[in-house]
Amino acid sequence: MARVSTYLNFPDYTEKAFNFYKTVFGTEFTNGIMRFGDIPPAEGMPPLADELKNLIMHIELPTLGGHVLMGTDAPAAMGFTVNFGNNNYINLEPDTREETKKLFDALSAGGKISQPLEEMFWGGYYGSLTDQFGVQWMFNCATK
Repeated sequence: MARVSTYLNFPDYTEKAFNFYKTVFGTEFTNGIMRFGDIPPAEGMPPLADELKNLIMHIELPTLGGHVLMGTDAPAAMGFTVNFGNNNYINLEPDTREETKKLFDALSAGGKISQPLEEMFWGGYYGSLTDQFGVQWMFNCATK
């Protein structure tokens, strides 16, 4: 079945971020958590450093309407550079304004609100924020 998801990369705190998102959405991880230490050793590859074994290789969390957040740790020790920019948002369109406010308030905890939730000229209840992990969220609820 086709689906749309958003993939998030964090330097080394994916588990903390996804445990937070789990409390916000009240859902469970799909297929558990796959860690770098779960990868079978490959011939000719050096052993994985102990401090990297518990980091997350892949995690999935359902949010709303079939949307899934996916993520991984992308540590510098493995050659990754994570740059957070202003070109990525996760857009949520909850069914009710009450649910919109609940999710907005929960995700804004420890973060920064860039556009408070308010009635907009197009008829939506809209707001945007950056959460405590640097992920940008937009909310648009079209129902009264």
